[in-house]
Amino acid sequence: MRTRSIRLATALMLVAGLATAGCSRGSTAGGLIGGAGGAVVGKATGLGTTEGAVIGGTAGAIIGD
Repeated sequence: MRTRSIRLATALMLVAGLATAGCSRGSTAGGLIGGAGGAVVGKATGLGTTEGAVIGGTAGAIIGD
């Protein structure tokens, strides 16, 4: 099950990265990539996908800015 989550996280981050390739590499890209990874981590840890996405997206936006 954990391997599936890692694969899903990798795929989501790749898709988010490709989706933002035409955009600036700022807080938008960081927020999308962080949110995708955070959702998977939140599900794997039991925190919840929504909470993980919010935390990961916020952190990614701050770092990307």
